Amino acid sequence: MLHEYRDEIIELKQENAHFVKIFEKHNELDQKAKDANEGRSRLSDAELETIKKEKLLLKDEALQMILEYKKSRS
Repeated sequence: MLHEYRDEIIELKQENAHFVKIFEKHNELDQKAKDANEGRSRLSDAELETIKKEKLLLKDEALQMILEYKKSRS
């Protein structure tokens, strides 16, 4: 997720517990979606859609935090 901000992600993960929670939850949902897509688990289309929407919201929140962090360092 957001690989182009790798350095900022590392720093935020060390400094911000809320960012860590967002990042971990996104990764957990990403793994659930991958498992479903690759047949390792079963999810309904509605469940998969819900996971994808939640992942997107978490990614947007993380990106906002990264951009604010970058701005504060400028």
